[in-house]
Amino acid sequence: MVQIGKGNFSDWYINLILKANLIDYGPVKGTIVFKPYGYRIWEKLMFIVDNEIKQFGTQNVYFPIFIPESFLSKEKEHLEGFSPEVAVVTYAGGEELKEKLIVRPTSETIMYPIVAKWIKSYRDLPLIINQWTNVIRWEKRPFPFIRNTEFLWHEGHSLHSSHQSALELVFKVLAMYQKIYQDVLCIYGVSGRKSESEKFAGALATYTYEILMPDGKALQGCTSHDLGQNFAKVFNVRFQDKDKKLKYVWQTSWAITTRAIGALIGVHGDDYGLILPPKIAPYQVVVIPIYDKKHDKKIRAFIEDIQKELTQVYISVSSALFPRLSALDIYVDDSEHTPGYKFNEWELKGAPLRIEIGYQELKNQTLTCFRRDKRERFKLKLNELKNNLSNIFTEIEKNLFLRSKEFTEKNTYFVKDYQEFKKIMKTKRGFIQAYWCEKEECESKIKEETKATTRCLPLDIKNSRITNYKLRLTNYSSKGKCVYCGKKARNVWLFAQSY
Repeated sequence: MVQIGKGNFSDWYINLILKANLIDYGPVKGTIVFKPYGYRIWEKLMFIVDNEIKQFGTQNVYFPIFIPESFLSKEKEHLEGFSPEVAVVTYAGGEELKEKLIVRPTSETIMYPIVAKWIKSYRDLPLIINQWTNVIRWEKRPFPFIRNTEFLWHEGHSLHSSHQSALELVFKVLAMYQKIYQDVLCIYGVSGRKSESEKFAGALATYTYEILMPDGKALQGCTSHDLGQNFAKVFNVRFQDKDKKLKYVWQTSWAITTRAIGALIGVHGDDYGLILPPKIAPYQVVVIPIYDKKHDKKIRAFIEDIQKELTQVYISVSSALFPRLSALDIYVDDSEHTPGYKFNEWELKGAPLRIEIGYQELKNQTLTCFRRDKRERFKLKLNELKNNLSNIFTEIEKNLFLRSKEFTEKNTYFVKDYQEFKKIMKTKRGFIQAYWCEKEECESKIKEETKATTRCLPLDIKNSRITNYKLRLTNYSSKGKCVYCGKKARNVWLFAQSY
């Protein structure tokens, strides 16, 4: 396998996802086929996200994939933002269509004309809905999981009677995503607000979780949008308030996509393959039998005892955010391949814990275990493993998260000089913290000259999962000079090259 490095990350990444049997390529540029092992990772993430969003009243729905062009055209900024990426149907049913149909790039413009009919009174609010679906955005330079022409996501939308209520949900969702990335995917990142030019087309503000990948580029891990009343006014989504007056609703939308799998692969993978955190791994434990013909029946019986004992063990979850995870997933690899082949295969596929059972293990009533994150072998009695399994998984999660955090911090630079800014972006890349005057002219010049964009204004999210949220800007003083023009700047922004 190609070694990870900033110069060959793409080769390593593509090589890994194919060898680990996560995907195959689709016949259309930018499309992929999810193989069972790859889709199982997405299924687990869906399960966690779906359970969490339902805790604050979300109901799942489904809206059509086709959007009449006239619907998309109603919101000018939204149309301009998505025009370069949309796929359009002009011919169907054996004839030219009277009106072009847009294949869903996002669902605001198909949802809101319909949802407007559901809202009559303040008693109908808040309305929080979500759909699990695919999206089409035509990519010129596709990269599996990270930039696909067709990708999968969950798309949450909410309607509120006040801006305050909408904002509380925006930050509650962002805090949930941050917690999922840190506690489930074990990926360190930076939460913050997007700049005006980088925000979602048609939104008042967009919030994100930015992740630093091994090649020094940033990956946008999720988004939570404050849509204000923009779409409500375009699609006439109104309600009668307590004072009997008709008012426009306040709206939000939010999403996490299969791009999260790309982050998982890139952040944790090594020269030997994937490294999957326990909560998201298709199998937390993989058992490899080592048969010798003479003792095969006894070895099988021992393995059955192990399965029975361990399937009663649930993953211990330190955070109260994820109390609904399913039982332990154990897989016994009874295939015809040699034990050595299986060791390599499950190391490649990133199974958190491997157990090897042969005659010596049977004789000594011990288990030979292998931790994927440390590539470390150790022996335990069955009862010892049963009693320590949750601790082992917690240690794996902490280890992976700390690695991600240390890498990000090591490759984050506070820069005051633009020459230094350019040098970093030309060589090692990474996150750059720098004062910016927040003028679009400076932002576009920086992007033109260094390929770096404003990733976000870093924010500290606390207790947002309930209703109480607190936003803190960076630790730097509130006075500084723009790294590009030298004029007064209030805030330190995060910059990076991105996919």
